[in-house]
Amino acid sequence: MSNEELVSSVTDELHWDPKIDNDAIAVSAQDGVVTLRGTVGSLRQKREAKNAASRVYGVTRVDNELQVRLLDSDARADADLRGDVLQALMLDTLVPSTVDARASDGFVTLTGHAEWQYQRDEAESVAVNVAGVVDIVNDITLTGPNASADDVEHAIAKAFKRNAKLDSEALTVETEDGTVTLKGTVRSWAEHDEALEAAWAAPGVRKVKDHILVAY
Repeated sequence: MSNEELVSSVTDELHWDPKIDNDAIAVSAQDGVVTLRGTVGSLRQKREAKNAASRVYGVTRVDNELQVRLLDSDARADADLRGDVLQALMLDTLVPSTVDARASDGFVTLTGHAEWQYQRDEAESVAVNVAGVVDIVNDITLTGPNASADDVEHAIAKAFKRNAKLDSEALTVETEDGTVTLKGTVRSWAEHDEALEAAWAAPGVRKVKDHILVAY
């Protein structure tokens, strides 16, 4: 697929997704790498735009340079924004009570600790949907159970083999001190995300280095 064809396909996908206001989004492409520039009205739209671009066949990476620009009526005082984020986190049963948040000029930093990556992801997903949030830094520390490197690698390898969406033979796993490095190739961004999710689900994982290539 040429760069022009990829730009056209990504632009069509952004237009097709009703969750995205794509009027102020510019798309460029170079050898499979798609760059999004422009402005959107919320952090949720910024992330949905990246998800939409990633779905397009031929996209190997998305550089999301979109800026969130809130209307004056959507701007929030730091204390009010922090309060709304904390309220939203508290109402979500997947987010542990050990998670806290700070807010400054629309930028939210999630702090505290959680046992599992899915809890960190859930906290971030909740905060993204709070009105007035411009961007999020997820500094939640993982404090889950420890496991040996061999146990972690074995558990992830088995999870890859169980997953019908993944070609386990095309992926390798390396582990050291709770850090997992994933290498290999997958056939789509959906497979890529499945592999990362499987790796994060293993006990003892504190960090995942993503060296997986999407190859069409």
